[in-house]
Amino acid sequence: MQAVTSSLRRTAIRTHIRPSKLIQQQTRTLTTPATTANMTTGTFRYADPATINRSSTPFIKSWSKVDVDYSSFSRVSVSKPVHDLRAALESSPSDFGVDVSGFALYNHPATETSFTDERAIWSGYYAEVEALLRAKLPGIKRVEIFDHTIRRNTNNSARKPVQQVHVDQTPAAAATRVRRHVTPAEEAEKLLKGRYQIINVWRPISHPATDFPLAFIDWRSTSPGDLVPVDLLYPKRRPDEDNEDRGKEVAPGEETYPKTEGYEVKGETYGVVPSEGHKFYYVKDMKPEEVVLIKCFDSWGEGLQEPWGRGKKGVAGWTPHTAFVDPATPEGTPGRESIEVRCLVFYEDEE
Repeated sequence: MQAVTSSLRRTAIRTHIRPSKLIQQQTRTLTTPATTANMTTGTFRYADPATINRSSTPFIKSWSKVDVDYSSFSRVSVSKPVHDLRAALESSPSDFGVDVSGFALYNHPATETSFTDERAIWSGYYAEVEALLRAKLPGIKRVEIFDHTIRRNTNNSARKPVQQVHVDQTPAAAATRVRRHVTPAEEAEKLLKGRYQIINVWRPISHPATDFPLAFIDWRSTSPGDLVPVDLLYPKRRPDEDNEDRGKEVAPGEETYPKTEGYEVKGETYGVVPSEGHKFYYVKDMKPEEVVLIKCFDSWGEGLQEPWGRGKKGVAGWTPHTAFVDPATPEGTPGRESIEVRCLVFYEDEE
């Protein structure tokens, strides 16, 4: 189990060891090609399958925290090649897309650029995100934006880049999101019978994301056996607070990382275990004018069955992703700043 601190940046990862409770991280390194203009290497932190607890009991079942890069299970570090998505798109653009590979890159400058005013994000940038989705994904009838996270790799940031390969929602968590954010309840149940997705809309803020870039695994190189359900813990709210999580981020003290007191289970993600076949992509020096759509769930995803959906062959169902350290990052590079907006996307009914 590990936590990343900003003082470590691109040099090392500190392990918080408490011999009575924690398991020492193991590292496995694969042979990788040399860094080129169209490729780099990265060390990716996967869930260690030997330390995953598959219990259904909260706080015994494996968990991760939403407010810090910390988990109840150990992680395994694996070195892998990472392909530059821009170069791949130039040579074979039809090989990528949210339904094909699970992710898509677009040049789409935003009117909102500072992302320091929560209300401006809700009222302005959310509308930009919805317009982008409707322009790029045909057949949308409804978009519900339910969450966003701003990450800054600075000492005082409440949210920093996360170095753990993961998928934001399991099918059960996706259905829960629909029931939580769509009213009335009858409408939610109706929408659950049709096609819906959870799309993460990700972009850098203010400068290129050279520091701790985001990598994503091509869905076609994954299998369902790579995914492990993990409870997502949120800080408990006071009884007089609303149920809104946005804009309330507070960085916890390191001494609280292994503790579950004051937390509750409010979601479920997929941890990802290592696989030799995983193929990683990133956008080298991704600019604020660029945006990536990352599919976290699709009720039409291949292999999905009732009650979670109706899988269709060849349709990407999920996209594992993570921040990573690019060894080619120059010294003095500004810390990464980014915003990710999570969207429920509902489609017109089939004819």
